Amino acid sequence: MKSSELRAKDNAGLTEEVKSLQKAHFNLRMQKATQQLNNTAQLRVTRRSIARAKTILAEKLTTKE
Repeated sequence: MKSSELRAKDNAGLTEEVKSLQKAHFNLRMQKATQQLNNTAQLRVTRRSIARAKTILAEKLTTKE
């Protein structure tokens, strides 16, 4: 998901996005552990997406105060 799409969401939406990305990342890690994951680059993509969403969420929380 692009940064502009994440910035359009509210805090609750961003929190849900982080949770869903973390679940997806966990599932990818389990697939890698059982050697069922073909595209290991997907791990990097989800990890960076989580970081992007958390960063935008932190920015929104600090500018709100």
